[in-house]
Amino acid sequence: MHVKIPRVPLVATVTAVVAAAALLVLPNPLRAPADARIVRIAATDRASNAPEATAAPAVTVTPEATAPAAPAATVPGATPVGTRPPVVDHGPRTGNKVALTFDADMTDAMRYQLRSGAVRSYANLKIIDLLERERVPATFFLTGKWVEQYPDVTRRLAANPRFELANHTYGHLAFTPGCYGLPRIAEREMTADVARTFDVVAAYGGRQTRYFRFPGLCHDRKALAALAPLGVTVVDGDVVSGDPFAKSWRPVVRASLDGVRPGSVIVLHVTEANAPMTDEALPHILAGLAERGLEPAPLSEVLGVG
Repeated sequence: MHVKIPRVPLVATVTAVVAAAALLVLPNPLRAPADARIVRIAATDRASNAPEATAAPAVTVTPEATAPAAPAATVPGATPVGTRPPVVDHGPRTGNKVALTFDADMTDAMRYQLRSGAVRSYANLKIIDLLERERVPATFFLTGKWVEQYPDVTRRLAANPRFELANHTYGHLAFTPGCYGLPRIAEREMTADVARTFDVVAAYGGRQTRYFRFPGLCHDRKALAALAPLGVTVVDGDVVSGDPFAKSWRPVVRASLDGVRPGSVIVLHVTEANAPMTDEALPHILAGLAERGLEPAPLSEVLGVG
C-alpha cells in the first residue's frame, strides 16, 4: 500500500501516551505549538464541510473511564501501539480493485437539524439498498454520534459480510485549526474521542477495522501523535467525490471516475440530507468502474491486507 509517514520526533509519541493517561484525572494545560501544520487537505472536501460548522456549537467529549485497549494484530488497519499511525491515500496500483468508502458524519448541528424537523434523515438507505442488492463491498467510516442516532442501520451494516466498519471520530470535530470552519476538539480530548468511537462501533460486531479518517481529512503532527496509543491506520483517499451538498449527480460521478485507478480509495457520504445526490450517482459510478475494468472491494483488500 502507499503510505505517507509524517516526520515527527519520537517525543511526540511519548507525549501522546502521557496525554491519554492524563485525560482520566485532569485537563492537560498544554497548548498546540504555533508551527503545527496540516499534513494534507483535500481541497474539494473544504466546501462540503463548511455549512455544518456554524449551525450549532460543539459539545465537549467526556473521556472514557478506562484506557484504550490494544487492538488485535489481526484486525485490518491495526498498527503497533505507541507508534505514529501511517497515513494512506490508496493501495497498490496493480490489479483491478478499488474501495468505495462512505463517511457517516454526525455533528451537534446535524442532530439539532433532525430534532427540530429541519431535515428528515442523515442515513441514506437507498445507498445501502443498492449495495446490498448488487452485492457490492464497501467500507463505512462511522462517527459515534451517527451510530447512536441510527443503531438499527448500524446493525444492518454490521450484519453484511461485504461491509467493513471504520472510525470517523465521535462528533466530527476538527483535529486541526482552520479545517473548513469545523469546531475544534481540544488536544487533550483527541485520544479519548477516537477510542470512544471504536468502543461504540465495536459493540455492533461485524467486520471491525482499525481504520480511521479525520473529518475534512485534516491532520497535523499533534493530531497524528494523539492516535499513537490506539494502533490505527489513517485513511485519507485519492478520489474525493465532492458529494456533500451537490445539486446534481453528474459532477459526483465525474469526480469519482475521472481520477480513479487500480488501488483507489473513493470518498463518498451516506449522510442523506447533506449528500442528497449520492444515491443517484452511485449506479453510474458502479457502471463507470465496470467499464474501466475496476471492481469494488473491501478497503482491507484494496490496501493489501485482506
